[in-house]
Amino acid sequence: MTALSSQRPASQETSSVELEIVELTPALRAFARRFLRSEDDIDDLVQETLLKALNSIQLYHPGTSLKSWLFTILRNTFCSNYRRRKREPVGMDVTMEQVSVAPSQEWALRERELRQAMTRLSDDRRRALTLVAAGTSYEDAARICGCRIGTLKSRVSRARETLHSLLGNQLID
Repeated sequence: MTALSSQRPASQETSSVELEIVELTPALRAFARRFLRSEDDIDDLVQETLLKALNSIQLYHPGTSLKSWLFTILRNTFCSNYRRRKREPVGMDVTMEQVSVAPSQEWALRERELRQAMTRLSDDRRRALTLVAAGTSYEDAARICGCRIGTLKSRVSRARETLHSLLGNQLID
């Protein structure tokens, strides 16, 4: 019998917390606007937050800030949903990823111009630029070219300047 009487005040306490949660719903909506713009998305986020809060109401410690507890749940819910959307795109995101676009004629012309300009570079500058552009570290590229890192960086810089002067701003969009 003592177990039943000890459960009763907890349920009364829970119902007062539930009422307080309902009173804090406008504050949750205002906080959700910091993360989202669409009213529908805000409603969904607040609803999901309220559901999580009510399902885990036993984890709330009376005497602590209920508002902070709810805001934490809302923020964590938003972050989880954001990460999930990044991982699992839906709708237009998936459609856009599946659409393949053939390279335009303009890019083919730019590539040809770049190749022609590369042939005008000295062999040491072309090799240095090609290695660095391919992702080789400066240390490894210097070792391959048989020079010091400073010399390699100078060659790359001069090669870029030469390409820039030969091509102008054609490669920069």
